[in-house]
Amino acid sequence: MDEKWLVGVDIGGTTIKMAVVNLHGDILYSWEISTDIRDKGQYIPLTIAKSIDQKLEEINQPKKRLIGIGIGAPGPVNMMDGSIEMAVNLGWDHFPLKEILERETGLPVVVDNDANIAAIGEMWTGAGKGAKHLICVTLGTGVGGGIIINGEIVHGINGAGGEIGHIIAVPKNGSPCNCGKSGCLETIASATGIVRLAIATLSSMNCNSKLREYFEEHQTLTSKLVFDAASEGDELAKNVLQQVTEHLGLALANLANGLNPEKIVIGGGVSKAGDALLIPLKDEFTLYAFPRVAQGVGLVIAALGNNAGVIGGSWLVKERLLKKA
Repeated sequence: MDEKWLVGVDIGGTTIKMAVVNLHGDILYSWEISTDIRDKGQYIPLTIAKSIDQKLEEINQPKKRLIGIGIGAPGPVNMMDGSIEMAVNLGWDHFPLKEILERETGLPVVVDNDANIAAIGEMWTGAGKGAKHLICVTLGTGVGGGIIINGEIVHGINGAGGEIGHIIAVPKNGSPCNCGKSGCLETIASATGIVRLAIATLSSMNCNSKLREYFEEHQTLTSKLVFDAASEGDELAKNVLQQVTEHLGLALANLANGLNPEKIVIGGGVSKAGDALLIPLKDEFTLYAFPRVAQGVGLVIAALGNNAGVIGGSWLVKERLLKKA
């Protein structure tokens, strides 16, 4: 008898990552398609359905091998009906993703937030493997997060649990955030937040810096440039990273003090800085965390990269659909 397979889908603003995964969490086939955001993203479920059919035809496999689809999307999810409350970058407003995708594919579908499925992926086969209590924070263009307790994602009362990026880091006179508030952690610890902070520090800190030279020539910076300059001893870049890790360490310590997790997994593009981020972050975290909490938790860099979401989506199928069958 042929082994049954899981399908994981991770919807992003530019591309949709997709994978066929076995019951052990191993990716058998993976691919990407462009995100079709025409007409407020109404064609996205159809393009996903067509792509799955094309992949099955390509590998000469019947659809009956697929148990179902686990999909992550940006924005709060209505866990009752699998609709997306709001996804600004896709044009969705109360979009019935589960209903449409089930109709287009003929397969059962489980929907969750994209940061949540990334956290689940890291728990299943990644840096959080073996841990049932963990916090996952993704530092990318924004800051996302997922909180897992006893192996289950914390969704909260209306699907907005785990919004780590919108913890207030600067209570007064903070920078505006896309959520409509000001001073959110996202405005400091994201890639865009780091660049904003670096440019602001250029004005407030009078010293020679490679960042200043680069900015004067190109009128822009990147978070990678900040980390690279800091690792070379650039004082201005080191000052920026001290601010970033202080705010991030404080936010994670406060979360950990309430949750007492086993692991905190740091993912997203900014996490590619590795120890340049992790070592000072651990110092700041330890400074603010309750001592017993700090002793019990490990801060680690995410291991799955861009595959975290599709693996986490596949886990949703395994845990929420297969066990009910």
